[in-house]
Amino acid sequence: MSRFAIAGIQMHITTHRNIEEMRQRMEILFHLYPWVQMVVFSELAAHGPAIHAKQPAGGSFEREFAEMARRYDTWLIPGSYFEELDGAVYNTTPVFNPQGEVVTRYRKMFPFTPYEQGVTPGREFCVFDVPDVGRFGVSICYDLWFPEVTRTLTSMGAEVIINPVLASFVDRPADLAIAQGSAAMFQSYIFHINGLLAGGNGYSMVIDPAGQILHRGNVQEEMIPIEVDFELVRRQRRNGILNMGQPHKSFRDCAVDFPVYQPGFDRTYLDSLGPLQKPGRPTGPNVVTTLPEAPTKKSKLKTG
Repeated sequence: MSRFAIAGIQMHITTHRNIEEMRQRMEILFHLYPWVQMVVFSELAAHGPAIHAKQPAGGSFEREFAEMARRYDTWLIPGSYFEELDGAVYNTTPVFNPQGEVVTRYRKMFPFTPYEQGVTPGREFCVFDVPDVGRFGVSICYDLWFPEVTRTLTSMGAEVIINPVLASFVDRPADLAIAQGSAAMFQSYIFHINGLLAGGNGYSMVIDPAGQILHRGNVQEEMIPIEVDFELVRRQRRNGILNMGQPHKSFRDCAVDFPVYQPGFDRTYLDSLGPLQKPGRPTGPNVVTTLPEAPTKKSKLKTG
């Protein structure tokens, strides 16, 4: 089988339990598009960016996700949730097969520090196979900003990158440019699925392995069913993007041992950038750091 149908769901997310809303969207999705074979939600769809909702793997979230996968006989990537494991908290994406079994779990390698406080980075890359179809890789949101992650996933054979997102900051245009550029650089489909409200500002995107946009979302709820073609990925990796550049082969054949990745690399410049923390207000003789006191009702206006 070369073709496989994947649907992203962009929906409103609150900082409370969203499982029932996810279930409702799946019911509508399969009523409209019964041919879909995999469903992808946004990052932290189950409970929004609320770290107090953390729970262990196999908890109530995963049990309900498993039931959804079985009910609709579909592969399900339900975004992510905060997983409590050995005293640490991870931002974790489980992957369910149509039998409701957890095939694998991915723990976000690059939490959006310093904003995603209290989340421990994962250390293991995640690929999985849909039998007789192809290989998928999973990354979460900010991971996409680090090409080392996507490079590793595609070097492990991933042909479609599933990238659940919770993005709402003013750098969102850069997110979208990186998603499109990554699809071309790594000759992969990328499903970059965002949420709304507490779950992000939308603009979900699906890109093909030549970097061409198959769907550019908006700021409303959306269901995004797209049929991908694994033979297109394989042909372009063999022959080049639109029969031109062949970056996987060029990387494979490159004789350079990039020094930045080697032990002993001079990190003087990187260390000079300072700690990883939120910027504060600038200080200095020409910067006002306090606001003037608001006038009270007893204040009198002075006239010149």
